[in-house]
Amino acid sequence: MSTSRLQHIKDNLLGEYKCAKMAAPYSPLTTHVLNTGIGVPGAHMALSLHRLDPSTSLWNLLTTGTTNDDGRCPGLINREAFTPAVYKMRFETGQYWESLGETSFYPYVEIVFTITDHSQKYHVPLLCSRFSYSTYRGS
Repeated sequence: MSTSRLQHIKDNLLGEYKCAKMAAPYSPLTTHVLNTGIGVPGAHMALSLHRLDPSTSLWNLLTTGTTNDDGRCPGLINREAFTPAVYKMRFETGQYWESLGETSFYPYVEIVFTITDHSQKYHVPLLCSRFSYSTYRGS
């Protein structure tokens, strides 16, 4: 096999585990978007991660990114930056549905959650359709 062919295969395999514009692939906090309306991953959805500053009650933007083809964004935050706090993930659902030629009742979805034990792994998925959404705490 040629070197360029091997590099192409490597790039494709690594691309499945990386999230555009995000930090390192491993993260103690992950998400997965599922388009439950048609039963496919919520690919290429813009999202952002924020942490609440308790002294000012303002949200600080930590990172932005886009879900990959599998609807995942595994590199949200590294372990060193993941501290006990209140976090918010904002998903740009309106833009996502518009890119599919559809409209959505929800222009965005914000999931706010509290982390008390930052040594654990947290998975916070978003299951959405044009007129509903749900989430849960996974691991």
